[in-house]
Amino acid sequence: MEKIEAFRELAGPYERELLLHCYRVMGSLTDAEDLLQETMIAAWRGLPGFEGRSSLRTWLYRIATNRCLNALRDRRRRLPREPVPPFEPPAPTRWGEVTWLQPYPDVLLDGLPASAPGPDARLELKESVALAFVAALQRMPPRQAATLILRDVLGFTGPETAEMLGTTETAVKGALQRARAATPAPPVEQPDDGVAGRFAEAFTRGDVDAVVALLTDDVWLSMPPAPHEYQGRDAVREFLARSFAYARSSLTRVGANRQPAFAAERDGPAGIIVLTLRGDRIAALTRFHDTALAARF
Repeated sequence: MEKIEAFRELAGPYERELLLHCYRVMGSLTDAEDLLQETMIAAWRGLPGFEGRSSLRTWLYRIATNRCLNALRDRRRRLPREPVPPFEPPAPTRWGEVTWLQPYPDVLLDGLPASAPGPDARLELKESVALAFVAALQRMPPRQAATLILRDVLGFTGPETAEMLGTTETAVKGALQRARAATPAPPVEQPDDGVAGRFAEAFTRGDVDAVVALLTDDVWLSMPPAPHEYQGRDAVREFLARSFAYARSSLTRVGANRQPAFAAERDGPAGIIVLTLRGDRIAALTRFHDTALAARF
């Protein structure tokens, strides 16, 4: 019992940041929680062999990263079941591939530093938890995404990253270059300026025109784990018109991915809606239909 308590004192302070690390790699909070547990079990078992050549934090990140990569290589990603729409949706603009994407509760980010302690970090916390960034990571080869996270998000050096991934510094540089090219530019920081509140009022009323007036011309609507995605005001208008005609939801403000977000309710939990803002308009609407997520917020 004393050994377990001693281990908790050593590794416990890193659990929250390791959970976030696993989330970035996996794109799913559910998968991240499972892999964090695997990481801590592996660390407990491997602690007698820890020689202290790196910091405990670096050692834990190495375990967590490789547990995530092993899970992806073994195809252990939990693919959610596609929901059946309760109404006939319009034809989508495209079929999304990242159907396992989940939001990340802001409460789990509280207390984490805004900047990584590593010397090579390039992204702030808010940038590195944005839905667009996490989704982009899911479209990369896993080791490429892990390289970007370790270098640009967590600030580990090239040699540290190479050792953690069991590769060479040259390979790390190449993977990092390709990953950066595939990463969307961080959005320019803009205040909410009441946009989220006006969206909630219009959405709750079922006022399609008022919601559409808040959107950018190239807005995207996605609904994980459903693959349907819609781009542009007209496409989103048509979908919302059919959705509101079927039923309306009430919205409660929550925090997710450091973006404006709402918990929807319709005779019980009806998912989480996250807004991506561009200036004074909404550039993306992401509605997560997994009703079990509501309890996390």
